[in-house]
Amino acid sequence: MEFDFSAEQKQLKEQARRYLADHCDRTAVRAVLDGPQPYDKALWKGLGELGYLGASIPEAYGGLGAGYLEACVIAEELGRAVAPVPFSSSIALAAEFLMRAGSETQKQQHLRGLATGESIGCFAYAEGTGRVTSASIRTIATRSGETARLSGTKTAVADGDVADFAVVAARDSADATGLSLYLVDLKGTGVSRAPVATVDPTRSHARIEFTDAPAEPLGAAGQGAALIERVFDRAAVLIAFEQLGGADRALEMARDYALERYAFGRPIGSLQAIKHMLADMYVSATLARSNCYYGALALSTESAELPAAAATSRVSATQAFQHCARNNIQVHGGMGFTWEFDCHLYYRRSNLLALSLGAPSSWEDRLIDCLRARRAA
Repeated sequence: MEFDFSAEQKQLKEQARRYLADHCDRTAVRAVLDGPQPYDKALWKGLGELGYLGASIPEAYGGLGAGYLEACVIAEELGRAVAPVPFSSSIALAAEFLMRAGSETQKQQHLRGLATGESIGCFAYAEGTGRVTSASIRTIATRSGETARLSGTKTAVADGDVADFAVVAARDSADATGLSLYLVDLKGTGVSRAPVATVDPTRSHARIEFTDAPAEPLGAAGQGAALIERVFDRAAVLIAFEQLGGADRALEMARDYALERYAFGRPIGSLQAIKHMLADMYVSATLARSNCYYGALALSTESAELPAAAATSRVSATQAFQHCARNNIQVHGGMGFTWEFDCHLYYRRSNLLALSLGAPSSWEDRLIDCLRARRAA
């Protein structure tokens, strides 16, 4: 199987890289890391104005309607810049839920704002530690016609403190066996939010409590678990590209430092131990790129192989980003552990993204299941 991005898509990638180099340098990232703002509002607005946020959103709803390959290259550049913006929450998750299950009214109401950056969405799923399953969800929804009321608590909701609305997984009071999804205005009544500290302050999280909060059903009742699985497969590819961009940049940082830093009269990059470390990082990042391209192809063609491709991309990109970010610190030596050097920005993001959409082990299990099913077919 041969796959590569088109000349136009590569040009879009270069344009995004130049824009982020000008508007999301280390000073901008550290302003969010050290300051009171939970994300870079100016950058988010600029990404929306350029159409980057709406790459995969249809034109009828305010997006570019370009496609998922364009969204993949943009995600890669955002990961490379460790951009402090809610891209994965709003675009990879909230927008996908709306496009897959939203009514025409819901799409018109929310997708345009997501595409332009005027609004932020999030997905409220987990309610505690450990793997999230249908049985672990305790948030209850009481339906009354086309409306509902939600009560429950969601923990560590990515960008939940800045989002305007949330897609919430809840159990229907009248049906204890299945999950359903709901849209909730996070600025409305019955909602309280509190920030949650994580390893990466440039991507904010929140604890959200719903107390008889007004909600709107999203999709068919009782079909939430199946819809979550479908959306997670799609989001996994986009987030894998974000991880890929971070891994590549961490490798570049390590390589550049190894060529500039002298010890015993020669560059440390000439030392065998450093050479081997850099070579391992390169192999890891290159393998992840190959697997991400497989995921991008499956996503863009709506292939039946998407579940396997998404899991492959996710596992490989997670391993590569964590490996490259960790060894980037080692190549920098003692300086790599200091606040002044940027190594920790990538190390923080690599660990945060590793836990988004579920723990790495859950995606490893999903990949194994897909391979077993393929072998049995």
